[in-house]
Amino acid sequence: MLVSEEVYIDSGIHIGAKTKLGKAKNFIARRRKDGVYIIDIGKIDESMHRLISRLSKIDLSKLMIVASRYYAKIAVSKFQKLFPDTKVVIGRYIPGSFTNPKISYFTEPEVILVCDPNSERVAIRDAQKMKIPVYGLVDTDNDPTGLEDYIPMNNRGRKSIALFFWLLAREIYMKQGRIKSYDEFKIPITYFEKLEE
Repeated sequence: MLVSEEVYIDSGIHIGAKTKLGKAKNFIARRRKDGVYIIDIGKIDESMHRLISRLSKIDLSKLMIVASRYYAKIAVSKFQKLFPDTKVVIGRYIPGSFTNPKISYFTEPEVILVCDPNSERVAIRDAQKMKIPVYGLVDTDNDPTGLEDYIPMNNRGRKSIALFFWLLAREIYMKQGRIKSYDEFKIPITYFEKLEE
């Protein structure tokens, strides 16, 4: 595992929503008595390995991260401080940003990561029109249609979102040769949880 099961559980990354969409059944472990779906930690880790490996190999200047929800905005802002070449949309994605070269905020990313497919559906649609691959963080109530790959996880929690971006940052540091082992990565997960620092 990328981190211990205890770290995954402590982050709440496995806590889904009270609703599920069709494809979610592939990664749900069980349903609690209060109706909340629990995501299989093994499937979270497996997809983390796969997607983080892919993302860490991308030229960060070609990556666009879309973050509309509060905790995702914080984590993505902190991620961009570490990797300033990364393009980000913090808040609402403006339609046409990927499709209309006549507008001032037009951009041409080669890969897009969405933090909440439900809130960022317009960005996914625009990316599809331009044949840009989109990856995502998908909760039990998210529709993964249009995503090339995704991580099933709690995409609303402060700690769970922070853990994902911490793992991604750690892997990029390794790929860039800034650290030789994970033990050398000294940035705490909590760095991605708070705006101050």
